[in-house]
Amino acid sequence: MEAPSIGQEQDAELTVNQAADQTAPLLDSPAKGYNLSHADFRLLVEKIQAAIFVIQDNRFLFVNPKLAQLFGYTRQEMLGAMDPVLLSAPEDRDHVRRQVERRITGVPGVAYEIDCVRKDGSRFCAQVWGIRIGIAGKPADLVTMHDVSEIKRAARVAQQRAALLSNAEELARIGSAEVDLATGAMTLSAGMFNIFGERASDEPVTKAWLLSRVPAEDRPYVEAISEGVSPGETCEFQHRIVHADGSLRTVVHRALAEADDQGSMVRTVTILQDITVQRAAEQRLDVLANSDDITGLPNRSALTDRLDTALRRAQREDCRLAVLGIEIDQLKLVSESLGFAGGDQLLLDVGLRMRSRLGPDDLLAHFGGGEFAVLLAPAAGLDERAAQATAALLIEALVPPFMVGDSEVKVTCGVGIALFPMHGDDPDKLLHQAQAAMYRAHETGKNQICIFSEDMHSKAVARLAMESGLRRALEREEFELYYQPKLDLEKGSVTGMEALLHWNIPGQAPLSGSAFVGVAEETGLIVPIGEWALRTACRQALAWQRSGVAPLRVAVNLSARELRQPDIVRRVHSILVETGLDPRGLGLEISEGVLTDESAHVARVLGELKALGVEISLEDFGTGHSNLSYLRTLPIDVVKVDRSFVHDVTAAPQDVSITRAIITMAHSLQMKVLAEGVETEGQLALLIANHCDQMQGRYFSAPVRADGMATILREGRKLPSHLLLRRAHQRTLLLVDDEDNIVASLKRLLRRDGYHVVTANSGAQGLQRLAEHSVDVIVSDQRMPGMTGVEFLRRAKELYPDTVRIVLSGYTELQSITDAINEGAIYKFLTKPWDDARLAGHIAEAFNHKEMADENRRLGSAVIVANHELSEVNERLQKLLSTQREQINREESSLTVAREVLDNIPAAVMGIDIDGMIAFVNADAEQLFNHAAPVLGRDADDTLPAELRHIWRAADGARHSVSVLNRRYSVVCRAISGNHARGALLVLTPVDRTDEAG
Repeated sequence: MEAPSIGQEQDAELTVNQAADQTAPLLDSPAKGYNLSHADFRLLVEKIQAAIFVIQDNRFLFVNPKLAQLFGYTRQEMLGAMDPVLLSAPEDRDHVRRQVERRITGVPGVAYEIDCVRKDGSRFCAQVWGIRIGIAGKPADLVTMHDVSEIKRAARVAQQRAALLSNAEELARIGSAEVDLATGAMTLSAGMFNIFGERASDEPVTKAWLLSRVPAEDRPYVEAISEGVSPGETCEFQHRIVHADGSLRTVVHRALAEADDQGSMVRTVTILQDITVQRAAEQRLDVLANSDDITGLPNRSALTDRLDTALRRAQREDCRLAVLGIEIDQLKLVSESLGFAGGDQLLLDVGLRMRSRLGPDDLLAHFGGGEFAVLLAPAAGLDERAAQATAALLIEALVPPFMVGDSEVKVTCGVGIALFPMHGDDPDKLLHQAQAAMYRAHETGKNQICIFSEDMHSKAVARLAMESGLRRALEREEFELYYQPKLDLEKGSVTGMEALLHWNIPGQAPLSGSAFVGVAEETGLIVPIGEWALRTACRQALAWQRSGVAPLRVAVNLSARELRQPDIVRRVHSILVETGLDPRGLGLEISEGVLTDESAHVARVLGELKALGVEISLEDFGTGHSNLSYLRTLPIDVVKVDRSFVHDVTAAPQDVSITRAIITMAHSLQMKVLAEGVETEGQLALLIANHCDQMQGRYFSAPVRADGMATILREGRKLPSHLLLRRAHQRTLLLVDDEDNIVASLKRLLRRDGYHVVTANSGAQGLQRLAEHSVDVIVSDQRMPGMTGVEFLRRAKELYPDTVRIVLSGYTELQSITDAINEGAIYKFLTKPWDDARLAGHIAEAFNHKEMADENRRLGSAVIVANHELSEVNERLQKLLSTQREQINREESSLTVAREVLDNIPAAVMGIDIDGMIAFVNADAEQLFNHAAPVLGRDADDTLPAELRHIWRAADGARHSVSVLNRRYSVVCRAISGNHARGALLVLTPVDRTDEAG
């Protein structure tokens, strides 16, 4: 743009002078008698910090230096042909033109804001005000302009900060109030209104209004603290307010009093923070910290606090209190069988029942798991008897069965009692003593009550020490397996061994498992220890085999806790795979007590373990309460008779009868019998005589380390041959008489009859011979010192009921002999002196009777075995038939589904068997080829066009294009060679013309 000419400068000068003439009256100050001259006005316009300009005919007539500076132009540039409107932002130009038009029409000018554009393109916000004037007889606009960018920016910052403060108040649930003490004016923030649930308003708010929002009972407290604040000080306290919805809220009230220079209060600032949610959370945390989330009962922490308070009261009032520890036995079993929800329900119901039997001041707490505790409130008359009575009430409350879902659950417990001041005077000690007594109650039996004694404390300490030691032993690998051989009682050879856990405590003799397995079971450590034992035993068995020892089965004990583990079968299988041991080389032994816990679970797990191929043994048999009808349903291979039922020949007949009954029962269930704890030859002889299959005990070998077991196996050690089962067909006769000449006469008489004659000169010696020999017939004198013949034969009947017993006597004690005959203890009574022929005949008859009875027993056993095997065969057949029916049903279902799928495929599908017969067609194929008769069953050569016959015979899977009935088809034929079908599958898919074009 060109600079203005000299004429233009003169015009501008004129403009200033004319403007001065019109504006000077506005600046006169008659009061002071001062009028501005043209020079003064010009100087004022030039120096003023407001931008001033005059516009006439849409061009600048005058601009002052401030305007030029504001836009970055020179005055000469602006006084040229520049359109003033173009200095405004494009979006504001219409607005500028409307303002000019308003002034032209006589409307007074008003200030307005627009965005302006500088020479360099930057923008600023300007406030503009114009008036209409006349210059040189023509209308013009005198305009002033101020850069208000900073003001606008400051306003925006203030708005942002106000919004930030408002948001902060809302997020922090904070509100503020300011009171001018001089005027009483009160200003509330939006956050303050929010706290009270009121809508923000510009209406004046008073102190009385604020106090009305405080509950009446809290107002004196709030006023007293608020008015007691000194100038320059702050206060902070909590109180309640009434929300608009009527609910009570909790707030933190903070107040500050501001003072002037003279120290007088001029203003107070109050901040309220709504902490209702935080307070509720704190209360909830307090509840969670002091109560059990399952039962809602107080927890250990709450009981400890309450016990501490009760102890101080008891000490003040010189009275007693009691703490009861209670452990519910069946909780873990219920949780594992019925799920955690079932266990939780049982805990809740147990808590409700026990709570109903306690006094209002007594406290029932739940410590976790199945453990509860009771604090009996301090009372002068509270003694051991009163505490025991309360414990009995709690046990009584738990006797009726609980319903958990659809299952009926019976629970038992153990209760331990500790009293103040006899057993302790601080909370932790009393709780500890009560728990020690509770553990003793569990050891005593079910539903037992024990009061703490000092020996319990030492045992509890020892138990804790053992638990800690077991954990360290597992980490430090201090456990070792010893092995005790198992022997076959027919061959006398080792058939396997039991792995027995020992603990090598540093500096002490090895500790056998019986001393610590109970603690390991209670604490759960038996699970990792048992897994270690199983893995170690499997590795050792494989190591023996690799060293050249014949494969023998190694048995490992499986505890009740291990058996309840949900993954026990998977873990056993995993260890077998890991070690490479054949499952037939592993035996698992479970205690009879396990069977009473959960029959369905035990049966399922044992069945799955048996399916792996391992042997299942039931140990400690006879010590529990196994139901024989239940036992026959379990996959038990071996019954191990507990050592308490292993007797020698001097045992009472009724004791031996129990052992014989166990052996007979096990054999009838097709189970083998192993007697454990055999220590004497007499015990072994009696077991052999009663047809026990195997033995284990110190008579042959104590448990030995792995190298000792290897030595036994390499040397091929066996039982003494004279103790083993003898020839089955040798007739054996036992002669018992205290007179040697009588025995000699009888031996001479019978020597030609081929009997194996064994003699004894007393009843006691006769019992010993019975244990050593398989005797068929016994001939005994009646009158013998120490034990009469009848007494001896009665004992023989109890111990060896299969023998045939004859009494030979020269004295007629008819009553005792008659009683013995009636009882079945005596087969025949013969008198002395005897007739040789008749005596020999009676003895021969006795052997015949014995052999006939043996044959009957053999046949009976054979029938039982045959019936059992037949039952198993029938059961297997039923399972097989059921499986086949299920398979047929599945295949029929699959065929139906396949048929429906093929019928809905948009293609013709045809199955052709190896003989060329059409064995299958779907709906599309039937429609395509059904010219006169159904397609199914027809010969493919007679049905298919020549081109399709060629494709069918090739059956190469290649794709062909064929025309059938004037329509093109994509044809594929593949050979079928599966397990159930042979032939070919022909598929014809219609081809659209678009497909053909592609």
